[in-house]
Amino acid sequence: MNLLVTGGAGFIGTNFVKYVMSHRPNWSVTVLDKLTYAGRRENLSDYEGSERYRFIKGDICDPVAVQGAMEGCSAVVNFAAETHVDRSIDDPASFVRTDVEGVRVLLEEFKKDDSRSVFLQISTDEVYGSVQNGRSSEEDTLDPRSPYSASKAGGELLAMSYFSTFGVPVVITRASNNYGPHQYPEKLVPLFITNAFEGEKLPLYGDGGNMRDWLFVTDHCSALVAAIEKGRPGRIYNIGDGQEMTNKEVTFAILEATGTDPSLVRFIEDRLGHDRRYAVDISRAREELNWKPDTDFQTGIALTVDWYRDNPQWWQSIKSGEFREYYKKMYSTRLENSERIQ
Repeated sequence: MNLLVTGGAGFIGTNFVKYVMSHRPNWSVTVLDKLTYAGRRENLSDYEGSERYRFIKGDICDPVAVQGAMEGCSAVVNFAAETHVDRSIDDPASFVRTDVEGVRVLLEEFKKDDSRSVFLQISTDEVYGSVQNGRSSEEDTLDPRSPYSASKAGGELLAMSYFSTFGVPVVITRASNNYGPHQYPEKLVPLFITNAFEGEKLPLYGDGGNMRDWLFVTDHCSALVAAIEKGRPGRIYNIGDGQEMTNKEVTFAILEATGTDPSLVRFIEDRLGHDRRYAVDISRAREELNWKPDTDFQTGIALTVDWYRDNPQWWQSIKSGEFREYYKKMYSTRLENSERIQ
């Protein structure tokens, strides 16, 4: 298997490449990554010079770059996307460009060679919208409520249209909230871990009651390999863990794992359109992919905290750069009007 992994220098992409290189010794990987703010080539520096690995800097919206990267590849795993809901509220256009137009460019190149085995489109449980009761199944109506989730829904619908129209062997996965090593510190888990290490406040949206299904990134990667090997073209698979926790509960788990005083936590003004709950039914992945998650949240958060503790140079260099201005823009006013956790 020769994979093209787009967005392979980002959070989940990095962990996926590492998983493949470790668990599938007969597979090779080409990474295509634009190296925007959240992509870091040094994440994969251990593989530079390996015959099984090559890196290409490029944009999935660029047909020339995509053509060169996909040459000789038998499968595509598309992680490349703008992903942060907060950023999508400020700049929807960049999300539509990458998450929809970029998918079209990849599909157009992929369908030129009918010997290719699978186009794996990585999506999100956020396309279902907020779920009051029960769990979302793959057949449920999509109800995205942010520019980010809408752009991801658009990308996967486009991909599925290429399956129906052109016979492209598309498989789609919709994963719940990932956490783990190498995650850019704009998301809740890495932001709160690194803020705790620095003695900075932990800005918790709303009342902290928003609930998510938390999935350790390595478990997600094992599911994706299973989808490549066993997934049926034209099929969608939910990937989750069943470990539902509120943001407040996650925050307290981080406080305990880092030995941080709860006085640093602040309730801040909620973000626009903040979905209350996501939860997915993973029975199809269990049955058809023979996959199940292996990492409970207590273990996963401990591993994650250890990684950030052991790699301060990785996240400190991020938080001292462009991120500092972004953080001030997002949180300074909110923190001025915040309340301590009770």
